[in-house]
Amino acid sequence: MTALLEPFKTYLKNKVAITDEQFGLISDKLKVKTFDKNEMILMKGEVLSHGFFVLSGLLRSYSIDSKGKTHIIQFAPEQWWLSERNGMFNEASEFFIDAIEPTTAIAVNKDFMNDAAKHVPCMSDLNSTMLNNSIRFMQKRINMLLSATAEERYLNFIKLYPNLTLRVPQWMIASYLGITPESLSRVRKDLAHKHFKP
Repeated sequence: MTALLEPFKTYLKNKVAITDEQFGLISDKLKVKTFDKNEMILMKGEVLSHGFFVLSGLLRSYSIDSKGKTHIIQFAPEQWWLSERNGMFNEASEFFIDAIEPTTAIAVNKDFMNDAAKHVPCMSDLNSTMLNNSIRFMQKRINMLLSATAEERYLNFIKLYPNLTLRVPQWMIASYLGITPESLSRVRKDLAHKHFKP
């Protein structure tokens, strides 16, 4: 268990001034979970009171509309967080979460940051920073979906998730971008022609 938590400890040390001893005080609240490929983690309507920090693998959150169309909200590869915010308030989820690849993640209870701050005060600042970054991420994402071209959305996707284009099927990328797989194909062909140097 201790070895599995090492990447998370390294992540925290890169963010805040936390000692090995302090990490030891808060790590007993952490649980490592493993998920098979395509395993469903959260169904719409369920309550999930913890988020995930991905150690290896890939998670996604998504919704399904009344016509059965999937809308991917977020991908979470290694070193990313994924949570369903309604669950933090004991409310039913609006989204689904599943594993695209075999995944190992740390389940972080909704009270973890507040409890950790009692032992490591700087964790409170980290929590605020993470929440603000999450809001900024979603604001930018909404703006991209409302105003950016398909090409701009795809280029932003590559910048945000540089290692995912070969890890997820094209239809999932298209779903995240809010375009059809056919439109994504055209975008990729156009970009290939632009950057092709005979």
